[in-house]
Amino acid sequence: MTVRTMACLGLVIAALAGNGLPVQAREQGKTEMSATDAKIAVVQQMIEAWNTRDWVRVGELFTEDGVLHSMMIEPVVGRAAIAQRISALGAGVSEITLDIRNIGRVGDVVFVERVDRFTYNGHKGAVPVVGVIEVRGDRISVWREYYDRAQLLAEMGVSQDIHASH
Repeated sequence: MTVRTMACLGLVIAALAGNGLPVQAREQGKTEMSATDAKIAVVQQMIEAWNTRDWVRVGELFTEDGVLHSMMIEPVVGRAAIAQRISALGAGVSEITLDIRNIGRVGDVVFVERVDRFTYNGHKGAVPVVGVIEVRGDRISVWREYYDRAQLLAEMGVSQDIHASH
């Protein structure tokens, strides 16, 4: 994701806030809101599942009809398909930290700006990401990811896009 794209997302959130829509946000290091916001709490459960490499829990946190969409490739639809994709990817991950820079909510949508730091098949990498996550009840119904896919693959040490045709 380019700096310009990330800046545009920030401007959209700021503009929505100025129009009186319900916006809550947390900057890195400030946790007072997250403890009381149910939708952000669901996303924080997902972040914790990634950080502890609990791939089963990652799958469980999606609705049955959930969608995981890395915007550069086709979406993965359905909890079972998402769990299968994540487990396959997770098999190569020996370390991962989703380093949250900012997290906030507009309506039912949680926005997460982060840097994903990982070791994948022995390659250490880090990639800036913005996640746009729709929460339904206590599950994630849609998770859209915005990042530079070429950068991710290079950081992973992968020469071919491992999921582009799946």
